[in-house]
Amino acid sequence: MIHLSQPYSKYIRTLSRTILVLLCFGSLAACQHKDNQIQNLQQEVWKNPEDAMGYLNLGKAYARKQQYPQAIEAYQRAIAIEPGLDEAYSGMGAALFNQKNYTAALPWMKKWLAMAPDDSLRQFDLGNVYFHLNRYDDAIASYKLAIDNSYSFDEAYYTMAICQIKAGRLDEARKIHTWLQKKNNYLAVALERHLEAAAPVKSKR
Repeated sequence: MIHLSQPYSKYIRTLSRTILVLLCFGSLAACQHKDNQIQNLQQEVWKNPEDAMGYLNLGKAYARKQQYPQAIEAYQRAIAIEPGLDEAYSGMGAALFNQKNYTAALPWMKKWLAMAPDDSLRQFDLGNVYFHLNRYDDAIASYKLAIDNSYSFDEAYYTMAICQIKAGRLDEARKIHTWLQKKNNYLAVALERHLEAAAPVKSKR
């Protein structure tokens, strides 16, 4: 073991305390910056109550701070002013999803998808909502569309395989596992663990 000399040890302890203080000040400054940002955005919408983008930006700022009820309220105001505001629908769905209110998130995700039906990421997000509602066949259908509309979407294959496992269709999940082994080793390993948990190998006697 290496022993530090006494003066050097004291220097290290002092430096460590200084770094911790600076980190605390940095975190505090970041929090204050976010609070100031929200206050500034609130003032903007108060000055311009018909500005949909102002409410959208306010909703996004609330969402970043995980203040989802306030974010939802801001998104609703944005949509009321400008019903075609694409990002507000995804923001609403995401805020409700993050609150684990998947039933309420579903219609918003559907509306967001309806604005761009061929968008693979929107199909994937809708599939994730169905997944958390235990509607595995609907989730699989959304993941398939996400895959069809993209060049490569390994995550959609992976989550679709998880749905197949949940639905008891292990053979389908194994086919995807074989495909993932050639494409994405990390996801293949993760999926293999799910397959082993669903159908553990029996030891031979």
